[in-house]
Amino acid sequence: MIIENKKLARDPEGETIAKELIERRGISTIKSVRSGKYLRFLVEAGKEEEALRLVEKIANELRIFNPVVHICNIRIMGESR
Repeated sequence: MIIENKKLARDPEGETIAKELIERRGISTIKSVRSGKYLRFLVEAGKEEEALRLVEKIANELRIFNPVVHICNIRIMGESR
């Protein structure tokens, strides 16, 4: 699951990183930085759709992200060890 701020939402963490890179380190080719969160769930399910539904349910019920300011993308990546 990847959680990012929507384009119009401020991103103070990304802004701080960009300021460090651009102003303090002089890397002028960096134009902006956006931060986010990455959560990895290892789910045992018979079908990919079951795993997807379970993670969607968890994300919504536990309010892992705020749909007003965040975009949440859930990706099925196959088995990970």
